[in-house]
This record gives sequence, C-alpha cells and structure tokens, in this order.
Amino acid sequence: MQTTNEKIALLRAAMKAAGANACLIPSSDPHISEYLPAHWSARRYFSGFTGSVGNLVVTETASALWVDGRYFVQAAHQLEGSEIVLQKMGVEGVPTLMEYLTDALGEGQVLAVDGMVTATSTMKELQKALAKKGASVKSVDLVEGNWPDRPAVPASEAFLLDETYAGRSAAEKLGDLRAELAKQGAGAMVVCRLDSVAWLLNLRASDLDNTPFALAYCFVTPDDAILFINTARLPAEAAEALGRQGVRVTDYDHLLGALTGYHHDQTVLVDEAGTNWAVYSALAGNPVFTLKAGEDPIQALKGVKNPVEIENLKNAHLRDGVAMVKFQMWLEEKMAAGEAVTEVDVDEKLMALRSEQALNIGVSFDTIAAWGANAAMMHYHATPGNCATLAPKGFLLVDCGGQYLDGTTDITRTYALGELTDNERTYYTYVLKSHIDMAKLQFLNTCTGGNLDVIARAPVWAHGIDYRCGTGHGVGFVGGVHEGPHNLRITNHTVFKPGMIVTDEPGIYEEGEVGIRIENELLCCERVKNQYGQFLGFEPVTYCPIDLTPVRPELLDADEKEWLNAFHQMVREKLTPHLSAAEAAWLADKTKALA
Repeated sequence: MQTTNEKIALLRAAMKAAGANACLIPSSDPHISEYLPAHWSARRYFSGFTGSVGNLVVTETASALWVDGRYFVQAAHQLEGSEIVLQKMGVEGVPTLMEYLTDALGEGQVLAVDGMVTATSTMKELQKALAKKGASVKSVDLVEGNWPDRPAVPASEAFLLDETYAGRSAAEKLGDLRAELAKQGAGAMVVCRLDSVAWLLNLRASDLDNTPFALAYCFVTPDDAILFINTARLPAEAAEALGRQGVRVTDYDHLLGALTGYHHDQTVLVDEAGTNWAVYSALAGNPVFTLKAGEDPIQALKGVKNPVEIENLKNAHLRDGVAMVKFQMWLEEKMAAGEAVTEVDVDEKLMALRSEQALNIGVSFDTIAAWGANAAMMHYHATPGNCATLAPKGFLLVDCGGQYLDGTTDITRTYALGELTDNERTYYTYVLKSHIDMAKLQFLNTCTGGNLDVIARAPVWAHGIDYRCGTGHGVGFVGGVHEGPHNLRITNHTVFKPGMIVTDEPGIYEEGEVGIRIENELLCCERVKNQYGQFLGFEPVTYCPIDLTPVRPELLDADEKEWLNAFHQMVREKLTPHLSAAEAAWLADKTKALA
C-alpha cells in the first residue's frame, strides 16, 4: 500500500506532465456534493484525511490541507507522518486557500484543477486571484490514472418516492420551478445538485452512502425536462411514470453533448456555486444560451416542507424515538451488568434497532459514538481497530440518524455513564441551556439563521466558551442530513420561514477532556401576529428523552425548566402508545419533571 507521501509524489509527476506547477484537489464530485461517492473521494485518498470537508493543495515543493474547526483534532492525527501541513481555517495567522495559492504561484505558472468536480464559483475565484500574479488555472484531471483500484461510479437501482410520502408530483414541482425561473427572467436551468434533482423529480437511489440520491442531472426548459441518468438502473415503470409527467430520460454521459448541441435560444439560470465548471463551459460555449447567474430556486422551494412531508416526518421521528428508547435501555442494562461495550457495539446496536422500524431504509450518516475525550472530535468515527471500551464514568456522546421512506432523522444525546466531574456537569448544563434557549425562542419573521445562531451561543459565550461549528443545519426529506439553504450559523443570511426544519445542536468540545452535544430537529411554525409583525417559533419533532442525570438544576432559569418539563411530557405522550409496558415505565421515570 502506498504511503501518503508516495501518493503526493504521483500527483507532482502528473502536474509536471500536464504543464502545471500546483494542483488543487477539492472535496467534491460533479454535483458539488458534501458527501461523496467513493469514486470521487480523491482528497481522502491522496491526503489520508477522512473528514467530509477539506481542500488539498500540492505544489512542486510543499503540500497543505485546509479543514474547518470540526476536524482540527481528527486531521492532525490523520496527517501525522506525512509531508502535508495542516491549515486550520479561521485561526489567526493561518492563510486562506486563496492566500496560499497566490503566494505559491507566480508569473506564467499554472494551477491544475479538475473542472468536472469544481464549482464554477470556485473556478472564477481562482482565476481572478491568480490573474493578479500572472498565473492561470487549467482544467485537467490528475486523479484518473494515479489512483489504483479506484472505486467504480455507483449505479444503484433508482426509484420514485411515492406521492403519499412526497406530497407533490414531479409535474407540480416542475411547474413551481418554471414559475421561479420566470420571476428571475430565465426560462431554463441545468439542475446539477443531487438534492435538487431528488426533490424535483421525487427520484431516489443509494448512490451516496447513507443519502438516498441518484447521480443525475435535469435540464429544464419552459416546455421540456430531460433527466440525465444511467438509464440501465432506472426501472421501466419509473421511466414511464416520469414520461407521463413531462420528463424525458436519456443517459447520464449525454449532458455536455446535449448542451453544446442545443439549438433554441434560452436564458439559462446558473447556480455558480452548485454547477461544475465543465457544465458551465458547455453552456457558455453555445451562443444560443444567455447565462444569468442566480441561486438554485429549488433549494428554497424544498427548504420549506409541505404539510404531507411534515406529517410523514413526525411519524418517522416517532419510530426513531422508539429505537432510541430501546437503545438507552440496552445501554443501561449492559453498563449495570458490567459487560464490555465498545463504541463500535453502540454503532451496531443503533443500526440494528433502526432497521427493525417500519419504512427504514438505512442510517442518515455514519454514527458518531464517542466516549470521554473522543467526543471532543466533532466528527469522530469509531472503527473495530480503533475504538474505546466504555467505562462507568464520564459521558458517551451518540450522534445518529435514520433514513425512512417518510423522513430523515438526526439526533444527538450525551449520556452520563457514571461518576462525573464538576466541570462535566457544568458544561452539560451550559449546553442544555443553549439548546433550550434556541428551542423556546420567539422571533420576528425577518430573522436569519445568523441572527438566531447568536442567541443560542449566549449561554456558553457568557463563560468564555464557544463551539467551532454552526448551531444547526437544515435536514432534507428522505434526503441529505445536511441541506440548506437555511441553517443556524453566524454567516447564514437565509430568512426563516414556517415549514423549515433545522437542527438545534450546540455543544462544548474541550480537546483531550470532553465533548457534549444535545440535538433535536425543530419545525419552524407561526406564533403570534400583531402590530409588530408575524412572530415565529419552533416545535420539536424529535421524540427522545434528554438525560437529566448530569443537569445542575440551579443553573437553569424557570422558563428553561418549564420548557424541559413540557418537552419531556410531550415525548412521553408521543412514545408511550408505541412501547411495551416495561419500556413505558422506563420512559415515565426518565421524563419526570425537573423540580
């Protein structure tokens, strides 16, 4: 097996052969996805860093990897022994990716980037920055031929999500999209993002681990819609059903040719952040197209769940909550009996319990089961060869979720396994305060995710603590566990609307000591309307008790206690009809009112 440094040496040889002086390997695929099929996980292969987000740069004499705060600890471990220098994004004194590249490249030099997996917005930013130094960008694939035994392009069987789950047909959604395009002065769009294609056509598959998407594009015009997909994996009945809704089907690899050979004048809306450079170049090279930059309208359309989706999602959370109750009971029994339980055992038990639930089609992401200091790594993942055995002390953090035909779930609970330090109890209560303050918030309908994120951080900021991630993210419907356009992050400018689903997951992560997170999914709802405008609030749709053992009640105010008690009463009422007598008795004890 080649070492990381040997793989970097292969990249340097490929750069030289291509006439390039540096290369950029992003965490991306042709659809600019966050979670990638193994075939496009080149940054992971060449760097050895397994996190979901990061950018690798290789020059003639150096190499560097950029990761955000979620991955500082993990990346530092995984880069040990390699020449790659870790660049901690957002930390004072650390250059940005653009600063590093403009410093590394000079007059007449070339940066190699694969345009098929690079967003148009990124390519334009690179071109602009490097032009100031007299350097240029070249679209070239340096990965193919330098990755032995590269995984194949996925081709799982595709299917159409029934309208009893999705709530609206593909024909109706195409009508919605065309109306939005017309508002922006456009008539056509190449839908590139996999979550957008999935929502638009109710199309699902298993091409991404844990995320039920199919590798596909859709070219939409005022009177036509063409799905580009590996036709061998689309059942005839699905193709026929799409045809009845005005969607033609052709092969995935035909897209670029179809765009360059198109003959009708069209104004095409291009989401530059979600469209790869190869597709953009095909559009820009055809004179019949007038390109208009704008955001993908589907992101906003699907961000607001319809009533059928909301009702289905709540049902999915009921079954997910039953699985979580069974898990916690199992965990407590094992710990009480003194049996050895590893982090991997936790992962496997949760997967088994979810698989027993009706309509389950898998997990929504790789479970994070992290005991003690391991939980300080926000995206830690235990493996059989590298996992901890639980001990009756400290915390076990479990971040997990399920994919169901009627919804996608994401939940985190932090469980006290035994003796806790004063710091652990205090930190846990700070996190709980942040979680509750977000969940019970009432706010004007002009507020953005950035506005709300600040409110959630206040209880930890008050003690000089922060967490290097957002407070929450959108969740797709039978889709990606991370979907926008809204989220709870200081930089987010999307205004919240009723029907949006967002996670509420503040945390505290002290390297080498402890990691704590408490997460529910929240549904944005209308509240009071008066002379000041329409106020909004949140309804929890996650039905699972929060561990009260570590709580320091004296740190919670009366409103926070009231919210917590009401939440637990709701959980008890929702789940009890679906539990055995013993499970219901256990839940009643776990959801007792906090005095």
